[in-house]
Amino acid sequence: MSMINREIPEFTAEAFHNGEFKTITNEDVKGKWSIFLFYPADFTFVCPTELEDMAHYYEELQGLGVEVYAVSTDTHFVHKAWHDSSPAISKINYPMIGDPTGAITRGFNVMIEEEALALRGTFLANPDGVIKVAEIHDLGIGRSAKDMVRKVKAAQYVHNHDGEVCPAAWEQGEETLTPSLDLVGKI
Repeated sequence: MSMINREIPEFTAEAFHNGEFKTITNEDVKGKWSIFLFYPADFTFVCPTELEDMAHYYEELQGLGVEVYAVSTDTHFVHKAWHDSSPAISKINYPMIGDPTGAITRGFNVMIEEEALALRGTFLANPDGVIKVAEIHDLGIGRSAKDMVRKVKAAQYVHNHDGEVCPAAWEQGEETLTPSLDLVGKI
C-alpha cells in the first residue's frame, strides 16, 4: 500500500539529539515539514555516509522549515554511542530516533521482518503530517540528500501554489506547469 497522502503513523519514541535524550511523538513533528530517514543499523557502512550527507544539508533544510529525523531499530543509547565514536555521525545535529520494537519502522512499511532492520526509506511529510514523498531503496543503494532538498522545494512549491505542478528535475526558480486541457499533448 502506498504511503503517499497517508498521515504519518502514531508513535512515541526516545531519541538522541544535541547530546541529550528526549521523547518525540508523531504530534511533536506536526506544524513543520519533516523528513524521516530510515536506515538499517548503526555502526554499519552505507548508513554513516547517508546520515553525514544529510548533515551537510541540515542547515539548508532548517532554513526551509524542515526537521530531519533519522530512524533505525537501534536504541537511543546506541545512537549516542555511535555519535560519540564515529567522525561521520558526530556531524549530525538532527534527532536520531530509536525504534527497538520496530513499531515506527512497521508504521512506515519499511521493516525487513526476518532481520528486524529498516530498508532505506525516506519520507517527506507536510506540516499536517501527511506524507508527500516516499522513496525506498534496497540496503546496498545509498541516497542523495541533495536530491531530497530538491524534492522538499518542489513539494513546498506545489503546497503553496494550488493548481501548479513541478516537472521532472525541477529546480527552484524554474518554470512550473498548470495542467489544463490546452496543455494536453503539447509537452
